Amino acid sequence: MSLDDDERRRLAEAVRRACLEAAEAAYEQGGFSGLCAQGRWELALDAMRSTPLDTIVTPSSSTARKPD
Repeated sequence: MSLDDDERRRLAEAVRRACLEAAEAAYEQGGFSGLCAQGRWELALDAMRSTPLDTIVTPSSSTARKPD
């Protein structure tokens, strides 16, 4: 199954948005937990790495959707 340019762009934007939202939330939570800047950054990176892609891509249509 092939994606057209618009579908690829929407998918890429959805993945980027999900990663940024996860990173921002983790960085903020790290601050509340008293982590230093480096610890907060590591927490944010881990959040991006563990962002579940199956919540972004619908298997039936292979198009991007906004995560819940």
